[in-house]
Amino acid sequence: MTETIVKDAEEHMKKAVLTMVEEFKGLRTSRASASLLDRIFVDCYGAKMPVNQVATILSPEPQLLVIQPWDKSILRNIEKAIQQSDLGITPTNDGNVIRLPIPPLTEERRKELAKIAKKYAEEGRVAIRNIRRHTNDILKNEEKEKKISEDELLRTQERIQKLTDKNIHEIDELLAAKEKEIMEI
Repeated sequence: MTETIVKDAEEHMKKAVLTMVEEFKGLRTSRASASLLDRIFVDCYGAKMPVNQVATILSPEPQLLVIQPWDKSILRNIEKAIQQSDLGITPTNDGNVIRLPIPPLTEERRKELAKIAKKYAEEGRVAIRNIRRHTNDILKNEEKEKKISEDELLRTQERIQKLTDKNIHEIDELLAAKEKEIMEI
C-alpha cells in the first residue's frame, strides 16, 4: 500500500522537475537553440502549429538559427509569428529560409533572465513541497483508518522527505547550471 503511495509521489515530483526543465528551455541564452522557438505557433493549413512541426530548425553557428520550412508558402507566416513573439529577435527572410541572428545579451537582460530562472525554480520547489504535503496527508489518513501502522507511517514519511530533498537538490543544481549558462558571455 505505501509502496504505491511513494511511487506516485516520486512520479509527480519527477514531473515537477521536468516541467521546470521545459520552462528553462524557453529562456534565451547567448547561444542559438532550437528550443527558443518551442513556444512560437504559426498559422498554417487552417490551424496554429509549432514552428518545429512545419520546418527544420538548424543552428549552423553558435549565434544563428536557420528555419527551413517544408512548404515555402508558409515562410511569411513563420516570419510574422517570430516578429509578433516576445523573443525580441528580427528574422531575415531570403525567400527560401529564415535566419534568426541571436544577438548577445546585455548585462541587464542576463540578470533579468536569471531572476526568471529563479522564479521557475521556486515554482518547482513549491510543487515538490505540495506533493510531499499531499502525500503525508494521505499517509496520515491511512494510519487514522488503521490501514498502516504508526511505524510504517513514520518510515514512509521519512522516505517521502528523502525524495523531496533529492528533487529539490536536483532543482538547485539545474538552476545553478542555467544561471551559469545565462551569465556566460
